Amino acid sequence: MNVLDSAPAALDAYRTCEFVTLGRSGTPLAWPTAVARRPDGTLLLTTSLAFAQKALNVRRDGRVALLFSDPTGSGLDPAPQIFVAGRARCPDEIMTGPEGAEAYWRMLFERQPHSRAYLAAPMRPLMQWYYLRLLITVEPERLVVRPSLAALSGPGARAAVTGNEALPGAVQLSRFPTAVLAALDATGSPLLARTRPRPTPAGYLVDVPSGCAVERGPATLLVHRHDERLNHMYNASVRGDLRRTDAGWLLVPSAVVEPMGSGRPTDAFRVLRHTKRSTDRYLERRGLDRPKVRWDRFRALAKAAAQGEGTS
Repeated sequence: MNVLDSAPAALDAYRTCEFVTLGRSGTPLAWPTAVARRPDGTLLLTTSLAFAQKALNVRRDGRVALLFSDPTGSGLDPAPQIFVAGRARCPDEIMTGPEGAEAYWRMLFERQPHSRAYLAAPMRPLMQWYYLRLLITVEPERLVVRPSLAALSGPGARAAVTGNEALPGAVQLSRFPTAVLAALDATGSPLLARTRPRPTPAGYLVDVPSGCAVERGPATLLVHRHDERLNHMYNASVRGDLRRTDAGWLLVPSAVVEPMGSGRPTDAFRVLRHTKRSTDRYLERRGLDRPKVRWDRFRALAKAAAQGEGTS
């Protein structure tokens, strides 16, 4: 029996998951991503050259984890949270077309209709980075089903922010009722758990579900959102140190990362500049010319997705 066989329908329904890799220092770094379950029981993720850190982390240390915990757009009610731990691999092969990931791209074009517009001729010079991808395959080793998000109680970070505004991440966390904790177990492997962080003058108290054996060390709190059509996305990561206190587990924050900006009108220009520079840097370090995107292959999948939407 495959590890994923105990919850295939729920897992497939989720639009996104939280995916954690280990940074060079051992810090668990979690970000939202789309994932597709393959017939062979593996999970497929992709990352663009502009955001290749996940791939670089996997090549250095293949221990990863995923948490399916934001049911927006899934239709699940109730929506069980699904934690998956495993090993990942990511070949240093740049994919310029959908070959080998056709089902993934078809799913993305169906669930995120606005992404089809990136294929229009006027957008191509700006969006090449989006289609130059690296494939990450996860071999699941363990699956844990946790209660629905609705079962979590407490006011979370939205409450008690007054007086703690100077705490790194207070503004970002206050916009969300819950966050995802990325921490380490005793072996240094990554763990994920959705929790309701409670701000204190020293940091954020977090409840950890039973069976999630976190240890003291580097940790992050991830918040993210999207609508039912995977649009209007936002994410932020609050990084720090997880400590055991008399009041419970406390994350003492040290930095906040908002890779796509905070929603200002100038963010789009900054992100596009970053993606171009990061893509160029990835290629230059490997002595590679910029590959040509196979626009026709992507357009064919996007067209099929649009036609399927029109007949559904």
